[in-house]
Amino acid sequence: MSVGRKRRKNLWANEINDIIRGACGGFLFGIPLLYTMEVWWIGSLAKPSIIMLAIALMFLVVFLLNQTEGFRKRRSKCPPSEAAIDTVEAIALGLASCTFMLLLLRELTSETPLKEVLGKVVFESVPFTLGVALANQFLGDTRNGNNGQGQMSRQANNESEKKPDELHATLSDIGATLIGATVIAFNISPTDEIPMLAAAVSPPWLLAIIATSLLISYGIVFEAGFSDQQKRRQQKGKSKVFYS
Repeated sequence: MSVGRKRRKNLWANEINDIIRGACGGFLFGIPLLYTMEVWWIGSLAKPSIIMLAIALMFLVVFLLNQTEGFRKRRSKCPPSEAAIDTVEAIALGLASCTFMLLLLRELTSETPLKEVLGKVVFESVPFTLGVALANQFLGDTRNGNNGQGQMSRQANNESEKKPDELHATLSDIGATLIGATVIAFNISPTDEIPMLAAAVSPPWLLAIIATSLLISYGIVFEAGFSDQQKRRQQKGKSKVFYS
């Protein structure tokens, strides 16, 4: 019973981690286009036939991507049936993430017509869904890459380094953070959508946006299993230098 319970627990843990990884990939790829009013207008004016065509094309592209990489931990090519299931899940993640962000930015409210809601959600979810499908291919999954040769290399590094330079590592992390923030901000900051959204959103919603940004950032850095996650978890930060 305990073995079966442990397996079920690991299964759910892996599933949750896959969902977090896919959602984080969707946010990274989708948020820049989320702040583009032209996409809002296209979604608002799109006919039902165009919306259905967009969903069909999105399904086809994500299906092809899931046959090679996708957002799950497995690296090998999966059969078409599993790729189809993963495609439905990826689209659902993209739609849910996009809808949440549009609600948070108050681009979707209770007064928004249903046709406009569907159009905005579908067209804005395209980059989110592609980000979900490309999460492993471009961002790398290292959660299971800590066995065998990886453990041996870390042990060798620990033996060769008597005392790690936490200050240097912290400064490197700060530099990488600034570069990443600048790359993302260059797509968003110069646009007119930012002051327009800021003027329309009330202070409680702005606080909710800040909290969501912190939560998404934490998921990307520490929970999604992207490249060098284990290294980031081991980094104690600048406080280690002064209080150790």
